[in-house]
Amino acid sequence: MKELLAVIAKALVDEPDGVSVNQIDGEQSVVLELKVADSDMGKVIGKQGRIAKSIRTVMKAAANRENKHVVVEIVQ
Repeated sequence: MKELLAVIAKALVDEPDGVSVNQIDGEQSVVLELKVADSDMGKVIGKQGRIAKSIRTVMKAAANRENKHVVVEIVQ
C-alpha cells in the first residue's frame, strides 16, 4: 500500500523527488503519512480537499482487499 500511495502522489506533483511515505503498522490498521514539497501541497489536497478525499478512497479500497483499515495523513 505504501508503494501505491507513492505512485499516486508522484503522478500529481511537480517535484516527485520530494514525495515520501512513512508506514506505521498496527494489528488491523495501517497509518500512511504522506510528505510532499511545500509547493506541491495544494496539488495533493486539491480544491476543498477533493483530491485528498479521492486518494483516501482509493487507499481504503486497496486496504479492504487485505482486510485492513488504512488512514492516510498528509503532513508537512
